[in-house]
Amino acid sequence: MSRRIAEAPATGARVEVVGLSAAYGRRPVLHSVRLTVEPGGWLAIIGPNGSGKSTLLRSVLGVLHHQGQVRIDGVPTTGMPRRERARSLAYAPQIPVLPEGVTTADYVTLGRTPHRPLLAAPRAVDRRVVADVMARLGLETLADRQLATLSGGEQQRAVLARALAQQPRVLLLDEPTASLDLGHAQQVLDLVDRLRRQDGLTVVSTLHDLTLAGQYADRLALLSDGRIAAEGPPAEVLTAEALSAHYGARAQVLPGPHGPAVLPVRADDS
Repeated sequence: MSRRIAEAPATGARVEVVGLSAAYGRRPVLHSVRLTVEPGGWLAIIGPNGSGKSTLLRSVLGVLHHQGQVRIDGVPTTGMPRRERARSLAYAPQIPVLPEGVTTADYVTLGRTPHRPLLAAPRAVDRRVVADVMARLGLETLADRQLATLSGGEQQRAVLARALAQQPRVLLLDEPTASLDLGHAQQVLDLVDRLRRQDGLTVVSTLHDLTLAGQYADRLALLSDGRIAAEGPPAEVLTAEALSAHYGARAQVLPGPHGPAVLPVRADDS
């Protein structure tokens, strides 16, 4: 599969996070986070529960108040019109709100909203993009099915299709494999990786599964207590020492053909 989504942008964008801090009320969550993701790269944000992974992703998206700056190809997103930002950044949340009584095709078409005039009906170009995205994600036969009738994996693909229909330059994914079994998780990540390589998308995701993060992302950022504890290639970030220090976990990290795999180690009670 080598074709590009109809009229998609040529390449992904460079993402810079500079001194980003965020809080919920008076409770600080993120502390002066600095990150850079090169065009077409895949950065997976990992870290223990409560470390601020989803908060960081929503701050980059611009839906959560924060201090510091996020730049897309050097342009600060602060003050960027919402529609313009939506043409650059697309977001697939961990727990999406799926409207009732909406077909898969109509839901994916919502992703075209930033590209057409307010309240305007879908145009020919919108229908072409939606059809192409759905074909690439294997959703054609589900076009007239209501979202509520789809399986978890099919719903996950529909959410991804809606994000891709925005034709973004940066794709933000919050735990895209949450609640999926291993096979469906691999299918989703294979698809994201294929689209990234074909269309040059820049991907920033959070991932709970460390082995999947090590296998698919080309760089990892380990977030701990709201700070970047380590950042770099998976083999440098996923170490037994780091997992012990930041997760309190006993684990071996084994090299693999596509990246490191994390093997939990049972406690020795003898």
